Amino acid sequence: MSGEGALAVFARARDLERQGRSIIHLELGEPDFHPAAPVVEAGCGAIRAGRDRYVTSRGLPALREAIAEYLGRTRRLRISADQVLITPGCKPALSLAMMALIEPGDEVLVPDPGFPTYASMTRGLGAVPVPFRLLERNRLQPDPDEIESLVTRRSRVLLFNSPGNPTGTVYDSAALQRIAGIAVEHDLTLISDEIYARIVFSGAYDSISLMPGMAGRTVIVDGFSKSFAMTGWRLGFAVAPPALIDALDLLVINMFTSVAEFTQLAAIEALRDRTHAVDAMVEEYRRRRDLFVGGLNRIPGFRCALPEGAFYAWVNVGDTGLRADELCRLLLEEAGVAAIPGAAFGASGEDFVRFSLVSASPLLEEALARMQALASRWHTR
Repeated sequence: MSGEGALAVFARARDLERQGRSIIHLELGEPDFHPAAPVVEAGCGAIRAGRDRYVTSRGLPALREAIAEYLGRTRRLRISADQVLITPGCKPALSLAMMALIEPGDEVLVPDPGFPTYASMTRGLGAVPVPFRLLERNRLQPDPDEIESLVTRRSRVLLFNSPGNPTGTVYDSAALQRIAGIAVEHDLTLISDEIYARIVFSGAYDSISLMPGMAGRTVIVDGFSKSFAMTGWRLGFAVAPPALIDALDLLVINMFTSVAEFTQLAAIEALRDRTHAVDAMVEEYRRRRDLFVGGLNRIPGFRCALPEGAFYAWVNVGDTGLRADELCRLLLEEAGVAAIPGAAFGASGEDFVRFSLVSASPLLEEALARMQALASRWHTR
């Protein structure tokens, strides 16, 4: 297994801060927002009321029912509470699904660039990650022809993330339809990481589980960290056919027993979103995206397409004449801007850098000014 490049950059950035350096953190995918006030009060009230006991391993029935209703309201999914299982974060939901579905020697199709845990967890289970590329010349969309060419008799799972980390790509309907057809034809199970599904800047989000034949072969992984700014609360969930939920439940019983009761009660309040905090947050991300991507494209050697969702900027830096890792080192050590070299997300990211739009607009403007000042280094080259 392997670690995450973002955490290594974050550790170095913290070292520099302890030395008195000013660092603008654009490396981690952690929103600078906090949960809405009713969510915090619901969590505190639950603790005061003594709601801190063991609960059922599948999660509170009230939360599972609330998630089923929420997905119907926001994603047009028709699911029941018995298709939902609560986990302490999205990574456990993803890991449980992979443990239930993958055997040693199996092949798992994963996006490249993509979230590093996908390939790492696959290898950790003794399986083989098979990358399909998200290329700039294809608008960072998956190529269904390439995906189909990679399918072998050992292929078991196709895993993807839309909107995607690190690219911000929202898979278009034509790609989803083709991928669904490939899954049905080759009897693949899909794991659809939909953690950014609410952070979409135009149009409605389409889950691949809505495609014909996909409801019974799709596992949805989602959670509260991104859309509800509840990163430290560690709360996620999986949606799957009931038979697979039974398998995930068995793993939960053997691994972590249950998720904290009071955080689950707070999550019910988050799903209600009575203060419309999610819409306000997405609108703020849209403003940051427009500001920051516009500024990035004015820096010599930088090229960045407008992301369609999530909160990342995926920047081609090949025209700077510097390797992306060297450029990130310069940005951090000399400009005080922390970003992630694209190779941390796969071989296709070699010429790219990822920035997270998780700092307020004044900090993003300051980061742009620092990078513009430093750009004379590579512009001269």
